[in-house]
Amino acid sequence: MFQTITPLSPDLTQEERLAAIREAYNADRSQMTLMLAHQLGVPEVDILRALDGDTARKLDASRWEELVRAFEPLGDVTVIVSNGAATIEVFGRFGKFWVKDGFLNIRTGSLDMHIRGWELASVFAFRKPSHLDKHEALSFQFFDRRGTAAFKVFLNFGGVPSPEVTEQYDRLVEMFAVK
Repeated sequence: MFQTITPLSPDLTQEERLAAIREAYNADRSQMTLMLAHQLGVPEVDILRALDGDTARKLDASRWEELVRAFEPLGDVTVIVSNGAATIEVFGRFGKFWVKDGFLNIRTGSLDMHIRGWELASVFAFRKPSHLDKHEALSFQFFDRRGTAAFKVFLNFGGVPSPEVTEQYDRLVEMFAVK
């Protein structure tokens, strides 16, 4: 069972709510946002919204497919998908894209995804200390209309990101950031 802290009061103003989320995150910046959201009783996307301009940067969600296709030249990445019962981590590469019945399909030798773009509502670039080893983790996180993480793409998962990976990450953030 998740360890819980006091969920946020529904009586908080929006600014008080964001401040409370930032305070809880800053208590341990390496904590998993999924766990923090559960502890605070908020959708996970609210954690990243509260950190926008700090460790998170809001991206143009209308360009989600273009961003996903831009992952292909990055090589192997870690894709994480969680639901209420399980989390799956896959190390693979994006490519072999096609669209059918509204799905963006990816099927390489190491990654098989079928993305329902109509469900996606928010995208953030997020850099934070990893909960595994405290090294900076660089990720792109996609959220559905309910504020639940649809999937997350980590350019590095454990270990210090190389200067090349950091440069690729920064380039994509600038290219897709909300202006």
